[in-house]
Amino acid sequence: MDRTARGVRFLLVVPPLAGHVTPVRAVASVLSSRGHSVAWCGPEPALSALVCGPVFPAGDSGPFDLALRPPELRGFAALKYLWESYLVPLADAMVPGVAAAVAAFAPDVVVVDQQAMAGALVAARCGVPWATSASTSTELADPLGSLPKVASWVSGLQAGLRARHGVLLGDLRFSPHLVLAFTTRALAGECRVAVPVSYVGPALPAVPGEWSLVDDRPLVVVTLGTSNAAAGTRFLAECVDALAGMPSVRGLVVDPSGELVSESVQLARWIPQPAVFSRASVVVCHGGHNTVCEALSSGVPLVVAPIRDDQSMLAQQVVTASAGVRLRFDRAKAGDIREAIESAGECRPGAERICDSFAAAGGAEEAATRLELLG
Repeated sequence: MDRTARGVRFLLVVPPLAGHVTPVRAVASVLSSRGHSVAWCGPEPALSALVCGPVFPAGDSGPFDLALRPPELRGFAALKYLWESYLVPLADAMVPGVAAAVAAFAPDVVVVDQQAMAGALVAARCGVPWATSASTSTELADPLGSLPKVASWVSGLQAGLRARHGVLLGDLRFSPHLVLAFTTRALAGECRVAVPVSYVGPALPAVPGEWSLVDDRPLVVVTLGTSNAAAGTRFLAECVDALAGMPSVRGLVVDPSGELVSESVQLARWIPQPAVFSRASVVVCHGGHNTVCEALSSGVPLVVAPIRDDQSMLAQQVVTASAGVRLRFDRAKAGDIREAIESAGECRPGAERICDSFAAAGGAEEAATRLELLG
């Protein structure tokens, strides 16, 4: 009997990061609705706060809060920190818990976020088919291809991981069975890595929430995501000044710290992004993959001010697709931000083309179908 007919057991291995859990959570909901058994595995207690359903603990989430990262890190310093102080220690810390989860849950398929390499290590060691969840598309573009020394350094760190855990597998970021890319070629371009990638488009929340506009003026939303509060103070303040000087628009700035003050710009510590973005005319953001995709899923053009990590490449994807404009995060002043917002409005046709490509890709439903075939 086809296992999709009787139900497949899926173990979802993720880091304690909301942006990486979000697309997998949408896929998990579809899998459950189709009669499959789904369980989560990751560092606690952070993971239980992000998901519903059974959770197998894999280490302590306390040391792996990205908010602890020094906010001034940029470029190679940020990459070095990410690998040496986060990804590799996270993998080492998670392996025992993932191994226990595989033994207890006996999954048919393991779904592994690219930043939770312990899942790849254990699945390969146990001979269980596994799929990569590429919550961001940048690794598929081979960003280190033109930096052979940096690429060799990353390969060496992975080799150390594999040796410590008795695995001969190649690159832990890419499953040889299936790589789910939560984007489309229209935005990300062609994959430059020889892996079995499926472009399924964004897997967005099924219930986006509600949001009421204050007035009829075009809405401009500014958000820097969930992990950039310390780094974003100056930029957000400049955005408030920029929007205060644009009386023809309604400005909304997400300020997690609650420190900003304005009489003319609306401030919020948190917003239901899909619902708010569906009402927006422009979104100003840092280039986080979920934020970019949630805006473009509503055909909303972007102003992208990348801070670190993969955000610079995502900003370039947005510009190349004519779906938005780019700003220098560290240098942008109120006048620069105001000009970028005005220019971004001209990019709506490009944003709408990406929106159409997302709708055609299938999202969480298509991702679930691909995983069923693997099972």
